Amino acid sequence: MFSSRVFSRSKNLAKPSYLIFSRSLTNFWGNVEMGPPDPILGITERYNKDPNPKKINLGVGAYRDDEGKPYILNSVQEAERRIFKENLNHEYAGILGVPEFVKASQKLLFGENSENLLKRVSSAQALSGTGALRIGADFCKRFLYSNKDFYVPDPTWANHIPLFKDAGFNVKKYLYYDEEKISLDWLGIVNHLTVLPERSNILFHVCAHNPTGVDPNPKQWSEISKICLERNHLVLFDSAYQGFASGDPEKDAYPVRKFISDGHNPIICSSFAKNFGLYGERVGAIHVVCESEEKKEQIESQLKILIRPIYSNPPIFGARIVAKILNDPELSDQWKEEVSGMARRIIDMRKALVDNLRTIGSRRNWSHINRQIGMFCYSGLSPEQVDRLANEFSIYLVRTGRISMAGITSDNVEYLARAIHEVTSQKSE
Repeated sequence: MFSSRVFSRSKNLAKPSYLIFSRSLTNFWGNVEMGPPDPILGITERYNKDPNPKKINLGVGAYRDDEGKPYILNSVQEAERRIFKENLNHEYAGILGVPEFVKASQKLLFGENSENLLKRVSSAQALSGTGALRIGADFCKRFLYSNKDFYVPDPTWANHIPLFKDAGFNVKKYLYYDEEKISLDWLGIVNHLTVLPERSNILFHVCAHNPTGVDPNPKQWSEISKICLERNHLVLFDSAYQGFASGDPEKDAYPVRKFISDGHNPIICSSFAKNFGLYGERVGAIHVVCESEEKKEQIESQLKILIRPIYSNPPIFGARIVAKILNDPELSDQWKEEVSGMARRIIDMRKALVDNLRTIGSRRNWSHINRQIGMFCYSGLSPEQVDRLANEFSIYLVRTGRISMAGITSDNVEYLARAIHEVTSQKSE
């Protein structure tokens, strides 16, 4: 028990330091400023607040059916039912992921007869395409000591730039798209890749280039492969749409398989969001093609070291779904039909938009819409025309003129065509 003498002395003690400096604690984050809003999320927010019953959201990069609703593949639903019946546990996957999924993802990308190649491929499950790209970027930064630049096409998926910057690279662009011709800048690509320093790091979109929908043809891919091989460039492929672009997973994998057959050892980052409709499950994979089986083991060990302090183990449910589908002939065939159906709907909507523009009387050449492939269309609309579509017609898209074709349906395509005609016709400019 404290004496009154001790108690009286305690009243004269200095105030605790946490009280004296409590005011300064509030300044820890004083240098944190408001970040810029995400342009895609901003579009969705405006769309959601718009009361117009004819409003259209052409900004979101997610597939919708012809009623404008999210689409759950029947093969995915059946795989879910089978997984549920198996009453599986919820233990951790290994650092490199669910083995059945990793193997299935390899076969989908490299082909059924790729056993010899797979002996020298290091693969890991990742958090969809974004996670795979980040692992790839961090891996390159860790082991490509002298090369601090990474080249991406101009334009490219917006997230490529902060992703590689955050990994520590200087992000630079190579010529890819001709805005005036609304087509591939073929001479620009060839000349730029040729003059880049030897051993440059180059990112390519495997298919359905985002945002332009413009891909090289097989002959052009062959020439690109030759240039990169002669210049000893490191190639990293972003494969976000295998099967979703043309409707044929084999056809869409052509650039990857061509480069490997030519002698490249690329890195490939795959996503299963679009082609399986598993957006929120975050299913992806990274594959590093190595020069030998021994090097494969070494790189695999380093992928584990890289992944462990980030998220330790990937989620298992989405990976189990993909594995169940790809490893079952019946479900795999069903999935191929469904992904082909999704691709066909996008192609049909391209044709319907162009046909409606012609019927309405537009004199502009819209043939590029049909030539482009995949979820996105680079329309050629100016930022001012995009603003008019939003303000006057409640049609929302990115100011670059990129249209998410999945947002077009049989019911709204005529309204969209009339709006586009109105903002692009000579009388309205």
